[in-house]
Amino acid sequence: MSESPQLWMRSETRPTERRAPLTPDDAGRLVRQGVRITVEDSGHRVFPLDAYEAAGCLTAPAGSWARTAPGSAYVLGLKELPPMPERLHHRHVYFGHAYKGQAQAPELLRRFAAGGGTLLDLEYLADAQGRRVAAFGYWAGYAGAALAALHARGALTAPLVPLPRPELDARLRAQAPDGLRALVIGAGGRSGRGACDALTTAGIPVTRWDRTATRSLDRAALLGHDILVNAVLTTRPLPPFLTPADLAPAGRGGVPRRLSVIADITCDTGSELHLLPVYDRLTDWTAPARRLRGGSPPLDVIAIDNLPSLLPAEAARAFSADLLPKLLALHSPSPDPDWLRCRAAFTTALETLPDPHRAA
Repeated sequence: MSESPQLWMRSETRPTERRAPLTPDDAGRLVRQGVRITVEDSGHRVFPLDAYEAAGCLTAPAGSWARTAPGSAYVLGLKELPPMPERLHHRHVYFGHAYKGQAQAPELLRRFAAGGGTLLDLEYLADAQGRRVAAFGYWAGYAGAALAALHARGALTAPLVPLPRPELDARLRAQAPDGLRALVIGAGGRSGRGACDALTTAGIPVTRWDRTATRSLDRAALLGHDILVNAVLTTRPLPPFLTPADLAPAGRGGVPRRLSVIADITCDTGSELHLLPVYDRLTDWTAPARRLRGGSPPLDVIAIDNLPSLLPAEAARAFSADLLPKLLALHSPSPDPDWLRCRAAFTTALETLPDPHRAA
């Protein structure tokens, strides 16, 4: 990974994706270290293109990476790639969501295999202890719990729009105390801490469970809260926290249900790592909450896979600051061990990719 330093930051295809993996200030720091950076235009990125240009970056039209980015460039992004080109030649740095058995994973990996490119999945850029180097977790937890609190109080409006944190916090504080109770599972992690902070801002008492509390899960206690926020990131299958049987009219074993809002920060639907198999489809900015059960109370789920985009500037600044040293390390003469592990995860995924032509 010692080629001439060059990054190409692509535009995001989702109109609701306003974050950037690299801020103008941090791009300027890389430029001063000798890294060449090209930034694509975007009609919805929170930072204007001229701020990157002022930092010393080159600019390019949106979506031009596939045609004009040099083969030696690392193409940097956040969310999914567009469906074309079919063959991916570059080294792509983004959240690929391709190693946990997701439905779209085989097609994406075959595109890389066909073109000889590489996926450096940011979810797997981790240190020797398995801790992710750069993550949006805190702001995902904060935004998800904030939406849950607003929805539980009947104050969530759709479609969602990005907000500065002071305005979101003002909305959270606008409601009088109402007796709501919230449970955050995975409260000690990045996402869990963000969720707890948002609920505290909203004036809602929080029960905090870490992973040890889930080993012998007290479902009656879980169902006895108004809001559940799942912030547990797992890399191996675990017993689910809730199943459809738990949501029967009287609950499992006759346990009554107070729970009315679930906010799932992990959004691992379609995967064996899904810890809340009471729902199977994500929600989105247009319809952020989906009804799971009627009755009294009804139960809704919020499961949006780009929650930090609701607070795009705050989320991008924190993420970019974490990622900056690793972007410099991409071009170090000595291979960086965290990037090597990240690449090894991609190699393993390719090796285990099912042959689509093999008979079942």
